[in-house]
Amino acid sequence: MPDIHIHNVTVVTMDDEERVLHGAAIVVAGERIVYVGPIAEAPAAKDDATVIDGAGMVAIPGLVNTHTHLAMTLFRGAADDLPLMTWLREKIWPVEAHLTEEDVYWASLLGIAEMLRAGVTTFCDMYWHVEAVARAVRESGIRAHLSGVVIGVAPNGAELLARAIERVRAFRDEGHPRITPMFGPHAPYTVPAAMLCQVVEQASELGVSIHTHLSETEAEVEESLRQHGLAPIAYMDHVGLFTVPVTAAHCVHPQPEEISLLAERGVGVAHCPSSNMKLGSGIAPVSAYQEAGVIVGLGTDGAGSNNTLDLLREAHLAALLAKVSGDPTALPAGRALAMATRDGARALHRDDLGVLAPGTLADIALLDFTAPHLAPTEGREVSHLVYAAKSADVDTVIVHGQVLLRGRHLLALDEARIRARVQESAQRLFSGAA
Repeated sequence: MPDIHIHNVTVVTMDDEERVLHGAAIVVAGERIVYVGPIAEAPAAKDDATVIDGAGMVAIPGLVNTHTHLAMTLFRGAADDLPLMTWLREKIWPVEAHLTEEDVYWASLLGIAEMLRAGVTTFCDMYWHVEAVARAVRESGIRAHLSGVVIGVAPNGAELLARAIERVRAFRDEGHPRITPMFGPHAPYTVPAAMLCQVVEQASELGVSIHTHLSETEAEVEESLRQHGLAPIAYMDHVGLFTVPVTAAHCVHPQPEEISLLAERGVGVAHCPSSNMKLGSGIAPVSAYQEAGVIVGLGTDGAGSNNTLDLLREAHLAALLAKVSGDPTALPAGRALAMATRDGARALHRDDLGVLAPGTLADIALLDFTAPHLAPTEGREVSHLVYAAKSADVDTVIVHGQVLLRGRHLLALDEARIRARVQESAQRLFSGAA
């Protein structure tokens, strides 16, 4: 794998000091970054190195999408303007029953193409036919945390759990450098306590983490209090879920005491502002979470409830939503960008992503900052990334030391073919012919 040298670039490091380096260089050897700093002190490029001129560009860590249902690109625009449970029961679950592995494979490739174009280099997914998602990940070059869906109340719930255990073990044994397996118990209202305990036991035994939904709606909280005498977060703690690493999506309606509980247990929260707004679920108390020490990343959720996989837009919306209460100082731009990068990686319980520094994995996005909406620039890069930049500004994307997007062109994916295959799936699934 040839080295990559990026010269004369502005680097938004997103390290703990959140340094911004002007006229800098980034050097990649293999799958890791080996140098970030002044050009004059950078190691010389080897003859076979890929050299990228970063003039007019801003380099950021590859964005981390902490919660997706990737193949739901198939549902984009098909089930809008509905509350969560109506949306699930009447529009989503009936169609998902007819999904094939090929449907999920091509729809996942479509989502990957969209995310790479938006600077996303890592995503955390929960969906059906997880092996098809993994196939798309292997072929495309992106990085992923993958979990199949476990729904205990389904007629085949035991089979779903057995299949999840089999797949997690297979992914772990495969040891693919860009695939991290997880267990995906859907939610406390779809997975009974006994099965949750089985999931925790297996996660502990196999050394993997858990990806789930928690406290997404007020109705969910009310039902949990009625059934268990505990709100969902406290209930999951009671069941023992948090004895292993957990990434919990949404967490829109915590009880006050549950906020400190999430911090104490080290639960990573995936904040999904667009999906929560569109489904009328509410606004997660992100500022309160951060003040309590909860690690909060950003997620797009699926394209059926967003309808994009644009994480820069999520950072923008997260920053604005936090200020709606009347405090314009809530969630400043730097904190929102951290949620999309460094904190997103930490919400997935890893410290080798989300920062541009020697030793971290070489997941990098370069944005073209020469457009009118990003001027004037110097000294305002972080503000522009959150409040002004668009996913279309992403010019170059590197994942695991491989250039996957250059000059806004995807190098490893046939977008026209992907679009055509997804269109075929959509016509079959939504025409009543399934």
